[in-house]
Amino acid sequence: MSKKIGVIVFPGSNCDHDAYHALKHIMNADTTFLWHKDHDLRDIDLLIIPGGFSYGDYLRSGAIARFSPIMNAVQDYVKKGYPVLGICNGFQILLEAGLLPGAMLHNEKLRFICKNVHIRVESIRSPFTAGLEKGQVLNIPVSHGEGNYFIGQDGVRQLEENEQIAFRYCNENGDITKEANINGSVSNIAGITNKNGNVLGMMPHPERAMEPILGLTDGIPFFESVLNKLEIA
Repeated sequence: MSKKIGVIVFPGSNCDHDAYHALKHIMNADTTFLWHKDHDLRDIDLLIIPGGFSYGDYLRSGAIARFSPIMNAVQDYVKKGYPVLGICNGFQILLEAGLLPGAMLHNEKLRFICKNVHIRVESIRSPFTAGLEKGQVLNIPVSHGEGNYFIGQDGVRQLEENEQIAFRYCNENGDITKEANINGSVSNIAGITNKNGNVLGMMPHPERAMEPILGLTDGIPFFESVLNKLEIA
């Protein structure tokens, strides 16, 4: 049976079609949209919570979307061990829903950031990064105003001990520096997983780095890693 990818659409999502295009038309994977009021995830093998401004980012990013009807199904989906990828606003929603630890703050300089950045692969223990190399540097765009990831030092220690830090902001040489930390995230963190490794949240947008015409293609090896490990490709 063909395996299927689901992309959730919330009111205010604006990267849902980017994710759909990347997976459907570039990676040639069976991909479908899921409305935020849907409840049925039975035939979905990989769930993507895309970027954007769900519910206009009122209150704070992801705070309202986490109460959407589909999120009850997402909670059960995660408990069963199925994979969920949250990109940008999707990462924020996963944090608000308690599916990942920590919280998002406004960017350190209180400015919206939209640029290409470098991120370094820190862990390959999850299916999302298993096909990449530890220390590999990817050039991926970011676009956010609340991407300053925060967790206490005990939390950072636990993330490191459990190899839950998937990506860190770095320079083009792979060095983890203060200058490379574009938004002030603790320990330069750009993406994390849950303890089981089946949930990944990341602020950079790999779906926007898929075609030479856009100038970046480092999203391709990322999605190849995901789809191959999950045997969706």
